[in-house]
Amino acid sequence: MSASRTAVSRPVIRGVRWWIIGLVFLATVLNFVNRLAIAILGPVITRQFHLSNQQFASITTWFLVAYTVSQGLSGRLYDRIGTRLGFTISTLTWSVASMAHAFVTSLLGLSCLRFIMGLGEAGNWPGAAKVVTEWFPVRQRALGMAIFNSGTSIASVIAPPLIIWLQSRFGWQATFLAAGASGLVWLIAWLGWYQPPDRHARVSAEELELIRSGSGPAALAQRVSYAELILQRPVWAIVVSRFFADPVWWLYITWLPLYLYTVRGFSLHEIGMFTWAPYAAADLGSLAGGWLSGHLIDRGWSVNRARKTVIFGASILMTVGVLAASAKSATTALILIGMVLFGFQAWINNVQTLPSDYFPENAVGAVAGMGGVGAGIGAILLVQTTGWVVDRWHSYTPILLVTGVLPLVATGFLFALGGRVRRVDLAQSRANPIT
Repeated sequence: MSASRTAVSRPVIRGVRWWIIGLVFLATVLNFVNRLAIAILGPVITRQFHLSNQQFASITTWFLVAYTVSQGLSGRLYDRIGTRLGFTISTLTWSVASMAHAFVTSLLGLSCLRFIMGLGEAGNWPGAAKVVTEWFPVRQRALGMAIFNSGTSIASVIAPPLIIWLQSRFGWQATFLAAGASGLVWLIAWLGWYQPPDRHARVSAEELELIRSGSGPAALAQRVSYAELILQRPVWAIVVSRFFADPVWWLYITWLPLYLYTVRGFSLHEIGMFTWAPYAAADLGSLAGGWLSGHLIDRGWSVNRARKTVIFGASILMTVGVLAASAKSATTALILIGMVLFGFQAWINNVQTLPSDYFPENAVGAVAGMGGVGAGIGAILLVQTTGWVVDRWHSYTPILLVTGVLPLVATGFLFALGGRVRRVDLAQSRANPIT
């Protein structure tokens, strides 16, 4: 143990990594509740500010522009300053911006605050990927990713009834104040508890050994540049696949409440009662996808075979979204959407684990962030296109049909560009880059 750890007399705790990922899970829940607030209050916000569907889409687009840029920057930032300080900066930014929504009076104000929120919220994902890489051995990383990423689904389950209850009791302004303040409360716990494994006073020598086991070669001493990473085919596999697949998730988290309100005739109260169901399915998909690939590895499957099997199966499941377009009842549509989101979360948990499968620890944040850039660009295009299509054709059907095909396209690019899932030798590739 390091001198800094032996100097502390507090007793060790078994399984500190599970407490750490639990804290990151909670951050993801709060992050996503704040993100979803404006979508859940879409009927109220559009009426309050007299917005068209395309104007409402533009609010999310400004969020996504900042989110996309910040994914790339945050990944590198976390690699440089570490996860403790990185999460502190990200959480402060989105919490304060969310609270400031209470004082906005125009579409321009909403767009500016969503932009600032996007800058802060983006850091959660490359930061969490880096935490998982630091704290978990290879065979448990997909499960670690599943636990924190299930926070998006849990948030999507609890946010509709919670946000609508707060709005009905205290108004939409107080709702944003309360949601944003939750991030500041979480930050107190983060600063009081989190340290990297080698400096954490409560982690045991046995757990440190487990964390280091099977992690592959140690990270390179010198920093890995973006110019170097961009020459690697696995990086492009992750970026391009997320460009095509992530818009499926963004479609539903942005438009589902308004879709149910305008197409299926749901009241605001009914949105709060029923919108959680597809996201409960998404949470199950998150945990199932993360557990299954780890289970297959434990049974002797290669990382390559285990990850790809789960990813391919999940992409097939997501295609049922095309059936939601012609579903006769709202119940059937919600069930089909739930299947799509189950598949997406199983898919994304394994894809988000790939940076740590391909690259050393000091490049994971950057690669995860670059994947987020691809995801953000794809989401921007689909969110804006959805607003345009709905305003002009008064139908979500074309969008549902397109997003039913995108997961297969994404997985095709992932497998074709990524090749076999194994550690990239960056030292060797500096002389012979993968092109």
